Amino acid sequence: MRPTFSSLLPLALMCAAPVYGSALQLSEVQVRSEESSELELARSALNEVPGASNLIDMSRVENGRTASNSDVLAYQPGVYAQSSGNDGTKVSVRGSGINRAPGAHGSGLYVTFDGLPLTGPGGTPYELFEPLWLSRAEVLRGANGFEVGALALGGSINYVTHTGYDAAPLQVRYEAGSYGYQKRQISSGQVLGDLDYYVSLTDAETEGYQDHTRGNSKGIAANVGYRFSPQLDTRFYLRYRETDNQLAGRVTKDAIKHRPRSANPAYVSGDYTRPQPGSTWLGNKTTMYLDDDSQLEVGLVYHDFPMDLREGPNRLKVAYTDVSGTLNYKRRDTLFGLESKTTVGVRTTKHLPNSGASEYVRIPRVNTAGYAPGTKIRDFSYQGSATVLHASNDLELIPDLWLATGMAVIYTRRESDVSYPDTGGKVSQHDWDYAPRLGLRYEFSPQLQVYGNLSRSVEPPHPWSMIWSSPFTFPKINGPAFGRQSTPIAMKNQTATTLELGTRGESWIGQWDLAWYYSAVRHELLTVEIEAPVVGEYNASPTVHQGVEAGLNTLLWERDAVGKVSLRQAYTFSDFHYRDDPRFGDNRLPGIPQHYYQGEVRYDHPQGFYAGVNTQVASRMAVDYANSYYASSYMLFGATVGYASPKQDWQTWLDLRNLTGERYAATVTPGYNDKGLDAARSTPGEGMGAYVGVAYSFR
Repeated sequence: MRPTFSSLLPLALMCAAPVYGSALQLSEVQVRSEESSELELARSALNEVPGASNLIDMSRVENGRTASNSDVLAYQPGVYAQSSGNDGTKVSVRGSGINRAPGAHGSGLYVTFDGLPLTGPGGTPYELFEPLWLSRAEVLRGANGFEVGALALGGSINYVTHTGYDAAPLQVRYEAGSYGYQKRQISSGQVLGDLDYYVSLTDAETEGYQDHTRGNSKGIAANVGYRFSPQLDTRFYLRYRETDNQLAGRVTKDAIKHRPRSANPAYVSGDYTRPQPGSTWLGNKTTMYLDDDSQLEVGLVYHDFPMDLREGPNRLKVAYTDVSGTLNYKRRDTLFGLESKTTVGVRTTKHLPNSGASEYVRIPRVNTAGYAPGTKIRDFSYQGSATVLHASNDLELIPDLWLATGMAVIYTRRESDVSYPDTGGKVSQHDWDYAPRLGLRYEFSPQLQVYGNLSRSVEPPHPWSMIWSSPFTFPKINGPAFGRQSTPIAMKNQTATTLELGTRGESWIGQWDLAWYYSAVRHELLTVEIEAPVVGEYNASPTVHQGVEAGLNTLLWERDAVGKVSLRQAYTFSDFHYRDDPRFGDNRLPGIPQHYYQGEVRYDHPQGFYAGVNTQVASRMAVDYANSYYASSYMLFGATVGYASPKQDWQTWLDLRNLTGERYAATVTPGYNDKGLDAARSTPGEGMGAYVGVAYSFR
């Protein structure tokens, strides 16, 4: 008999994985002293934030399959990350981008590589993400990403790349498993006096669990750092990656139950694919230590990510190029005899003029009958920029009681222009907005901290959504453009006021974290499927996002010569709903399960052997705004067995997923009102699978 959510809730609230995630499990893996030091510094910095956060140690994640972002973000309270088996992962923090299916443009989160911007005016593309390039990930949930200029509802995620200080001189890794999955990596990192470097090449391929989901990728990440003096250092970064994924489309609940590997027939007959011809991300970060109490950090990023989207009867060739700059000044002072820490910063990102798209006939249909493949349908451009000025201060009012204050001002520009046929239209928006922040944290002891904060978040719409959401279309006289959006529409910034209360620490039950938040959201940017695979984005009436994020890592048993048994758990309660909407009342927002729980019991032997069993449980979730139909709840079981050499030279593992072959929906793309019918809204999660891996480091 399966446990109910009422029986899981008390356990989850008492025992859920800590906000710092796997980083608190350092005793379970051996890392180099430099890497350990970096993790300790990152943990210390997150402890100074009066709000919830996660620190993820990738050495723990690499104890099993590392295929996608869902593997990286597993066991993290407050984070919902689900993949349908390819690069695209739906990541939502506190309901950010709640109903956006995995795709090229995530929303609701500010994402950085090594503290430098990835997210731009068009969203957050996923093709440059590769888990094996990372040493750790840092999640600042909600408004807690304020100091890095993150004003989005979900907060920020910073993916930190290996450097010469925490990488082996030469490492090779190979993974293989079910559904044709293979992944290979070769990397090298060293410190050579004042210079260090890291370089990694990866490639992967999969046949996919679902029909028509074959995919492959290849890429390189590298960085070179140089310390000119104790007062000046710099680091250059490179990421380049190509991906090519077939698309299976959304299917019905009945199909998932009876034919879980089947694809949407239209996607198969039309051979819907998403080849990404190659994305490039170049960055530099230079830090100047002005004196013992102040530093200046300057960053610059160039990001080029073209797309060749063959996701429907038409072909869309998209050109995106962003440039970004960051400037942060930090200092410590004594103010009225009180310790004070101040950060003043600016970040800006803008599309270059070549950003835009051209649409062509690919498969003749009703609207394009008589026009050969390759016939141009329309040209349009996406132009956008965002500049955030932010200043914050942490002031120790009395010993161990800190007051955090901050104010950010954001200027956004959004322009969309349909330039072909000539009768197209243009919309241009220029907006100023603001985001204040007030927080308190008090440390009763090194083992107990409480915190609270009140803040405002701001998120502008994507420029491309102003076109794809438009109800205005070309008439028949415009030939192949007939029926396509002709005139962009204006949209408002999404804003939210959030209250958060929480506590974290360590006691006899383990290392724990608990947070509660309530967000009153206005003009929420919600998406709805208009015509598969096209989705539109619109401002909603007032909504509420509230929830509980709880976690605990518990040491259950330990003997020096025998090993130890530990338990890590993460539970997230998400209550996202309309607030007296004229049509939908207080309906729940579709796309995220209300209850989400992950847990793992693991045994570690002093000589490096480890074994664990894990589970993942999710409640049902609505698939339309009318709440007329739901995807089913599910429970998954898995197991991992492996060996990591005490000499840190080699590792091998076996990772078993979905042992019972549960058939479930990993993600949904909502409709407006399905009137209780089983519409094709869901993407199936992977079935039972087995994955093996081996890694060897030449030290």
